[in-house]
Amino acid sequence: MKKRGLILFICFFCSIYLVTAQLPKLNKKEIKQGWVLLFDGKTTNGWTTSDGKSVPSGWEVKDGCISTVKDGKGGDIVTVNEYKNFELSVDYNITPSCNSGIKYFYTKYATGGNLGMEYQLLDDQLAEDNKKDNHLCGSFYDVLTPNDAMKKVNAPGQWNTVRIVCKGKNVEHWLNGKKILEFTRGSESYTAGVAKSKFNKTEPAFGMIEKGRILLQEHGGVISFKNIKIKSL
Repeated sequence: MKKRGLILFICFFCSIYLVTAQLPKLNKKEIKQGWVLLFDGKTTNGWTTSDGKSVPSGWEVKDGCISTVKDGKGGDIVTVNEYKNFELSVDYNITPSCNSGIKYFYTKYATGGNLGMEYQLLDDQLAEDNKKDNHLCGSFYDVLTPNDAMKKVNAPGQWNTVRIVCKGKNVEHWLNGKKILEFTRGSESYTAGVAKSKFNKTEPAFGMIEKGRILLQEHGGVISFKNIKIKSL
């Protein structure tokens, strides 16, 4: 009986250790650099729906990840706080054919409704929305195309790391340690891309606002996010 009790205690201790080990955490260097976690790995604190309600059951928190639920129709979720100049880092993992995204500078436009600039997350091989270059993974959705030569995407079922850097009007999209897209909001190429996009009639001009929320998109597929952190620049 004593031996059995010892085994149960060890199993319980190991399970607690494994759960704790999966939770996101910042090291001393990151804390000194000003990084903060946007997701604690245990709750949906700091997140709401786009209309300000509690995160619905269409999202679940498990093993240090926040994930969409298959056929859960959870809708998009956004940060409570807004951000201006920042560096955002997020790990994501999708299922085959999934379509999702991370939006930044998400806000309500006078004309056009609630919108954000989207870092597209897509299964480029199997997703339906893979016919346009500026709809592929890493693109500034429907506006600008990532550098395909620099883009290395891990297959569905494996983790990828996204970085979005916004400082002033300059924006960078990174994927797995490689910069795949860089642009300046308001530049000639940016303005031309917006003019050809579905966002060409927004007021003010799309993406030219000073600050906004971070959004995780639910687009019908199953996607998991973890290690969501941000620092002000």
